[in-house]
Amino acid sequence: MTKVLVLMGGLSTEREVSLRSGMAVSEALMKKGYDVESLDITKETIGKIQEVNPDVVFLALHGKYGEDGCIQGMLEWMGYPYTGPGVASSAICMDKILTKRILVNHNIPTPRFMEFKSFDKGIKDIILEKFSLPVVLKACCQGSSIGVSIVNDEKQLDKEIEEILKYGDSLLVEEFIKGTELTVPIIGNENYRALPVIEITSENEFYDFESKYTQGMCQHIIPARIDEVTYKAVEKTALQAYGAAGCRGLSRVDIIIDENNQPYVIEINTLPGMTSMSLFPDSARYAGIEFPELLDELVKLALEGK
Repeated sequence: MTKVLVLMGGLSTEREVSLRSGMAVSEALMKKGYDVESLDITKETIGKIQEVNPDVVFLALHGKYGEDGCIQGMLEWMGYPYTGPGVASSAICMDKILTKRILVNHNIPTPRFMEFKSFDKGIKDIILEKFSLPVVLKACCQGSSIGVSIVNDEKQLDKEIEEILKYGDSLLVEEFIKGTELTVPIIGNENYRALPVIEITSENEFYDFESKYTQGMCQHIIPARIDEVTYKAVEKTALQAYGAAGCRGLSRVDIIIDENNQPYVIEINTLPGMTSMSLFPDSARYAGIEFPELLDELVKLALEGK
């Protein structure tokens, strides 16, 4: 019997979401007949992983120290196969600015952006010179829409810049594109494929943390209410982004389409949520893949390169 260790929790701002993902994953893998143990990661994690000595590690982690290549590097060093993208892809996709540079280098459309450091002078004035309001401010290395703000009022800029820089010393400023929010779950190693495209609606201004994890605050519309030509363009763009970032196993590519149905890649999530409200399982279910079967496929993909 294959022994799976589910890593969850951890130290990031997304800890609670990760715990919920981990519990859902553990329960579903048990139903598929795996020998499952779960572990809330701490500084003593290495010793505990060695005690369990799993055949494969299922990463139900989100955010810093889980989705950014740190755990992936540790598992590579220890010799354990794991779910999701590798060290380099995880680090790149966790860093929104690095992701942007990869996308631009591969001619994949993404909203126009600038990067600022906390020590830069005159950030507000440069933003107002280079961008029209509203503008999107983002922390460089956070997930679940933590550290994201849409600023409509010039008077709010200073305050929001200060708030975002509390998450780190880098600030991503992005052109605001009014349009439809979509996400494309992708699964596979070399022969990766897209699952049904999801349209996301939110009760808030955008699909923020509250919308994602509060019942009734958002809707996942599958398949997205877009025409066939746009659907294919969105799917193609997402697959290009997945390949450009060197992803494997699974990832979810977030996209917005403007009023002309032009798709723009917003970001790539390398360890998407696996809770009862999560997008990836919803899309798989629509495609006829129930949650335990989805996890079973992810485990097998992790073991492919062993």
